Amino acid sequence: MRILLLVTAFNGLSQRVWCALQALGHDVGVHIATDGCDITAGVRSANPDLILCPYLTKRIPAEVWQHWPTIVIHPGPVGDRGPSSLDWAISDGVARWGVTALQAVEEMDAGPIWATRTFTMPAASPRKSALYAGPVADAALECVLEVVAKAADSSFTPTPVDRMPVEVPGARARPAMRQTDRVIDWAGPSEHIVRRIRAADGSPGALTEVAGLPVYAYDAHPGTVRGRRPGDVLLRREGAVLVAAGDGSVWLGHLRLAENDGDRPAIKLPAVTVLGSLVHGVAHAASRSGRGPQTASGYGQIRYRRAGVVGWLDFDFYNGAMAAGHCRRLLAGLRHAIEQDTRVVVLCSGTEAFSNGIHLNVIEAAADPAAEGWANIRAINEVCREIITCTRQTVIAAYNGSAGAGGVMLGLGADVVAARDGIVLNPYYDMGLYGSELHTYTLPARVGAERAARLLTDQVPVDAHRASWIDLIDEVGPRDPGVFLEWLMALAVEETDSALVRARSDAKHRRLAEGLPLGVYEVRELAQMSRDLFDDRFGFTAARRAFVTKAGAPTPGRLHLQPAFPMLAR
Repeated sequence: MRILLLVTAFNGLSQRVWCALQALGHDVGVHIATDGCDITAGVRSANPDLILCPYLTKRIPAEVWQHWPTIVIHPGPVGDRGPSSLDWAISDGVARWGVTALQAVEEMDAGPIWATRTFTMPAASPRKSALYAGPVADAALECVLEVVAKAADSSFTPTPVDRMPVEVPGARARPAMRQTDRVIDWAGPSEHIVRRIRAADGSPGALTEVAGLPVYAYDAHPGTVRGRRPGDVLLRREGAVLVAAGDGSVWLGHLRLAENDGDRPAIKLPAVTVLGSLVHGVAHAASRSGRGPQTASGYGQIRYRRAGVVGWLDFDFYNGAMAAGHCRRLLAGLRHAIEQDTRVVVLCSGTEAFSNGIHLNVIEAAADPAAEGWANIRAINEVCREIITCTRQTVIAAYNGSAGAGGVMLGLGADVVAARDGIVLNPYYDMGLYGSELHTYTLPARVGAERAARLLTDQVPVDAHRASWIDLIDEVGPRDPGVFLEWLMALAVEETDSALVRARSDAKHRRLAEGLPLGVYEVRELAQMSRDLFDDRFGFTAARRAFVTKAGAPTPGRLHLQPAFPMLAR
């Protein structure tokens, strides 16, 4: 079937859908929607059998939905309508939610229904982006596959929305959530504040004041310290600030200025970076332990624990973006883990993202973006080198979330690379950067030189199962995050066999001793990166600025309608 994905951006859900439909043998194209005329022209050019809209914020022209079957994936259950479905669901603390696949008609979200799924909401208030990337995306993909199957059945007729039972109590038409609906009262309960901010994460953020500065707040976590006056900034740690609330405190990891800074658009940045001198006198939260990365006052991006002879290093960076400081902290945590008397080290990410490589927002905001980018790539390379050269233990890199750009390459030097079913790996985007992360050493070693070159040239997403088939990764674990962690621990325990540890160590020693020294690969990569950063030979500055200001996002260029690429075909 010729299927066109009509999307506002080629986001994580759209990539999952593209991968799944490609795997089923469909010809799948992608059209980034801008205005009505552009949408109509793009659809006419593609002339698909079916249009799917997994992520679309634009109105679909009548010329399109009247002539081509057009199915919108709505992130709400039957009965829910409106552009802020997830915002309301999180803010209201609902117990169940859902996804609906409905046919486009003149009135938004009012068309007949092709498929629907419901799911239980997480017990703790989820971040909107995490809810979307997890339960919503899983349910949406099930709906998409059902839609495609029904589209091939000439006898199928979708059900009018008024004949469908409303499975989720309270599902109804709701208006767009406004900032007046997101008001934060710092004298109120911390749980309520966290829920309000998470309902607005990652867009548009919750408007508030921190240290007297009007900002949009993101990346909220409950704190464990009480302050005397609600709204006071109590502590800082790892770029975040702890703000006093009525019954406790709330960590804010990221902020965005409410107004542009002169000619520079306001962008989302670590909270301490945004607040600057306003928090220079604020104390740093100390670790609970003097050794190794630990949580403090309820907040920490990196945590280390041991389970027998397995060392477990968890890391969770907001949106998977890793500035130089994040890389240095991860490197310190990794070195601490390697110093311990263990046989296996598991490097496990959060569920939203394993890594998306260097931190474009921090680079854009720097006084000298080229120098900041250079420091960032050097710092992430140090993490890659530590993984590659660790021979004391077996290193397992666990992609518990999706990865993009250099973040895909980050863990490839591990002895074992495991990924959770449902995640997507998206190699280097067309951002005007050659890339580093020692990928010229690790990627060909895993998939071969020819396939490595094709991956870097095609720049198309690969799901976990396809990544396993082409040997980009070694193991695929269960989709459910909790079950995945249990499976991962069992895998780590299997790897603790002393003979297996020695065999993997010997293999790594041999690999490092063969051919060129590891440093040569890095020097060659950095030579290319220096020209991209300092000479801007391929337009990294413009591409980066468009990305961080949401004026445009990198989208692989070879996603026009065509059969599955030979390099990915089974």
